[in-house]
Amino acid sequence: MAAPNDATHRARASMLTVVAASAAGTTFEWYDFFVFGTLTPTIAKNFFTALDPTAGLLSALALFGAGFFFRPVGALIFGRIGDRVGRKGAFLVTVSMMGAATFAIGLLPTYSQIGPLAPVLLIVMRVIQGLALGGEYGGAAIYVAEHAAPTRRGLMTGWIQASAAFGLVGALSVILLTRTVIGDVKFADAGWTGGWRLPFLVSAGLLAVSIWMRLKLSESPAFKAMEAAGGRSKAPYAEAFGQWKNLKLVLIALLTIMSAQGAAWYTLFFYSEQVFLERFLKIAPLTGTQLLIALTIASAPLYIVFAHLSDRVGRKWVMWGGMTLAVVGFFPVFHAMTHFANPALEAAQSKTPVVVIADPARCSLQFDVIGKAKFTSSCDLAKTVLSNAGVSYSNQAAPSGSTALVRIGSRIVTSREATALPPPRQKAAADEVKRALTAALAQAGYPTAADPSRVNFWALFGVLLILVVACTALFGPIAITLVELFPTRIRYTAMSLPYHIGTGWIGGFMPVSAFAIVTATGNIYAGLWYPVIFGGLSVVTLPFLLRETRGRAIEG
Repeated sequence: MAAPNDATHRARASMLTVVAASAAGTTFEWYDFFVFGTLTPTIAKNFFTALDPTAGLLSALALFGAGFFFRPVGALIFGRIGDRVGRKGAFLVTVSMMGAATFAIGLLPTYSQIGPLAPVLLIVMRVIQGLALGGEYGGAAIYVAEHAAPTRRGLMTGWIQASAAFGLVGALSVILLTRTVIGDVKFADAGWTGGWRLPFLVSAGLLAVSIWMRLKLSESPAFKAMEAAGGRSKAPYAEAFGQWKNLKLVLIALLTIMSAQGAAWYTLFFYSEQVFLERFLKIAPLTGTQLLIALTIASAPLYIVFAHLSDRVGRKWVMWGGMTLAVVGFFPVFHAMTHFANPALEAAQSKTPVVVIADPARCSLQFDVIGKAKFTSSCDLAKTVLSNAGVSYSNQAAPSGSTALVRIGSRIVTSREATALPPPRQKAAADEVKRALTAALAQAGYPTAADPSRVNFWALFGVLLILVVACTALFGPIAITLVELFPTRIRYTAMSLPYHIGTGWIGGFMPVSAFAIVTATGNIYAGLWYPVIFGGLSVVTLPFLLRETRGRAIEG
């Protein structure tokens, strides 16, 4: 008979294998997804070549969101498989799908090679990625939680939360290394030797490791016990969403937790760097990538710390503290980012504000994800230039039918009406407006790029660390909270849907929605109302609607 110490050692070794295999696979899937998200500006240039730079970036951001759009669909498909067949089989399939789609993106021809078919193929790959990730997270979190000791569930599932950081660090590191070795020009090349392809192709080796590790796992104890007792759900959808007692839990999870998580997390780890720092504040992409790597490394242990803290004090208030800090901190943190990243821009905006004076009826929403709209009115031409330059402006109504004016301090620049002109003259008019506004902005002290010598890297790191603490406190306990919220027989289906609506729809569409708000208002900070509103919704509702889940039995 084995000694107690031997049994304890084997149990710990088994738990280590469970956590390592689950977290490794999830890390790999996050790596795949983050490679695309981080390379959005490069994707825009290579797959949406025919569009205006602003429309191209919006299209790429929308495509990034499109992958998230299909995550709830994947959650339903693989949730049913996980509840009917088993946890292990479901997330073996998801990791294989994700890896195959990511590798294929690295082999796709670009717009310059095959024209409009290129973005179509890219969309197909993104859909496959979204479906796969929709089934991955729930399976990994449930599998670990159903193996863990009741008093250590938060700690163990915290590693699944941290896998997002590991995946992002991996993606950013490969991208940074490739860029450094071959240079930005070769990296962004639209041909077959473009360096941007390498991070996608690397996923083949990671896929092999992930599959090998997961093949060594057996089914979870809770699922085995339920299966032996004949307790498997015959209709997971009907039971999860057709019975009010369960549907109510789904809605509570979405409203009180996932609304804040999706908006806050993607504001910090995507919008802040890709859009705000690089496009609006004009810092070098390499600097932005280095900053994001540093923040992500700092976040990794914090997920585990806050998840473990929830084992001791409860899940509810740890998450509430994180989401409240995020909501309160967004505006002051982003204003501080402007001060530390591009003080010349901050000074120019304060000293020489820009005002667009135009007939509101002649101003279009600067948001075109399919490239069909033509921004040819005098208002549109002016706002297109300002949006592409990342310059904040306010709007002032002018008499009906008047030509738009742009006031930069005391200087007035008259735009051009191009709607009635043939296409070649429209382009000439747009170029004329661009030259005039660019010269006026430069004369007023608006920088075309952030001065590297004035970018305070560690101050940026410090202010963004506030949001890192907020997001990790919110995200760390989420996995175990969702697992404990739902019964075993429908757990995979029920918990995956609100999670992926929150991260997939609210979070995935955060960058493109916030960018659209900015272009509509002219205020580079206006997009922050998106996470503030969604986060505030959870801050207000969580204390009253979500019951504490720590200590609940999860075997029933």
